[in-house]
Amino acid sequence: MTQQTARTTNPVARDPRASLTRSLLGCGVVAGPVYVAVSLAQALTREGFDLSRHAWSMLANGGPGWIQIVNLVAAGLASVACAAGLRRALSPGRGATWAPRLVGAYGVSLVGAGIFRADPGMGFPAGTPEGPGPVSWHGMLHFACGAVGFLCVIVACLVVGGRFAAEGRTGWAVLSRLAGGLFLAAFAAVASGGGAVWANLAFVAGIVVIWAWLSALSLHLRRRT
Repeated sequence: MTQQTARTTNPVARDPRASLTRSLLGCGVVAGPVYVAVSLAQALTREGFDLSRHAWSMLANGGPGWIQIVNLVAAGLASVACAAGLRRALSPGRGATWAPRLVGAYGVSLVGAGIFRADPGMGFPAGTPEGPGPVSWHGMLHFACGAVGFLCVIVACLVVGGRFAAEGRTGWAVLSRLAGGLFLAAFAAVASGGGAVWANLAFVAGIVVIWAWLSALSLHLRRRT
């Protein structure tokens, strides 16, 4: 088959717009797995870090803290790119405007959370006194970025769920709404749990769920493009 024939028979090759959409959605496919893998690798290897006590964002402290800062910023930028892909893949139709905006806002919040470092505390990094410790201005901004971003991605799940429900795609509608509900419960647990082990582990599970949802959604839409 000649190169000219391949261009004629391959619809993606004929449509640069579809190719760009697939590339943008590809950022959404990989953002979550990379973020989770890098965070867990640090959580399991850095001295003094305890998954049951410390939030992943605290990994931004200490000598190797730049790794988590880069991880947060990269995940945020990939999520913004994914949002652009969602806008193109979902248009026209219900949720085509707000779902991408909300996912994009989530991405921006991750970049902000990387720029404004979480405060050390609870014995991490190694040598830090036990207890929550003082709250700095950048720690407050880190928390604010996270709270806004988490709420945005929760609402995005519900908006996408509504889109799929309107299309009669019950499975995806339930999956999207369930992901949003589970992450909301996990966020509420860690916000009100007072550092309890169950609350911290529930939030870790919620983070994994929300990234898995965004990856699955991006992959699904990418295959349809």
